[in-house]
Amino acid sequence: MRWQTTRFDLDLSQPKVMGIVNLTPDSFSDGGQHAETTQALRHAEQLLRDGADILDIGAESTRPGAVVVPLDQELARLGPFLREAVRWQVPISVDTYKPEVMQAVLDAGVDIINDIWALRQPGALQAVAGHPKCGVCLMHMHRDPQTMQIETMAGDVLTEVERFLDQRVSLLLGLGVSGARLMLDPGIGFGKTVAQNFQLLARQADFLSLGYPVLAGWSRKSALGAALTQDGRVPEPAQRQVASVAAALLAVERGASVVRVHDVQETVQALKVWSAMRQQDNEHDLSN
Repeated sequence: MRWQTTRFDLDLSQPKVMGIVNLTPDSFSDGGQHAETTQALRHAEQLLRDGADILDIGAESTRPGAVVVPLDQELARLGPFLREAVRWQVPISVDTYKPEVMQAVLDAGVDIINDIWALRQPGALQAVAGHPKCGVCLMHMHRDPQTMQIETMAGDVLTEVERFLDQRVSLLLGLGVSGARLMLDPGIGFGKTVAQNFQLLARQADFLSLGYPVLAGWSRKSALGAALTQDGRVPEPAQRQVASVAAALLAVERGASVVRVHDVQETVQALKVWSAMRQQDNEHDLSN
């Protein structure tokens, strides 16, 4: 399986690691640490040295209850970073839902649009469909970041998420977008209960029946914090590193082609062990 993006045709026969770069003061895990352009560029360079295959750049926090960032402010955060980063010849993804931002970053040479709204904002479908090659990740989100954890999903979460993603794919295909450009994300933490998040992980392979690669975004999420809670104490996001790596591995075992993570080096190391074991399994099967 491959993923077509603006400048790169990505081979997904081995899982890809997408490193997170937050240009925001209020992200749930590392808010403010890389908000200044120079700091963000240094962090991104370190993620690449650690083994990241893709960089995912966000200039607006989408944590529960996050405040909406004005268009001009989001563009002001992204512009200086992207002017340098697109010269690095590595796949660059931008995490945004605003069609004006999508158009601006695609004009700047960005490879992937990663949209938590799955292009539901007016004009977003057209911004992506009008581009000849850019990759796009469609994510399921229940309600919106301000209310998604106040009133979480009800009913059969797997069926609902699969139905939603299938509908969004159909709309893009109907606009002439090649299926090779599409990636699906079930939206861990976006309007789901802890139990529903783990249901999505347990049944993640079911999404492959839609015919598109899957991105898994478990890194430091609150569901992991809930699973780690001891004596009423919930670990802070930065203390969920081992759990995040474990979740990434479980997601890859269940068919994820891309894992979006904060802890790139640790995830890359774990995937190397997984890959070595998988190679031995394959050689054993061929010899029998």
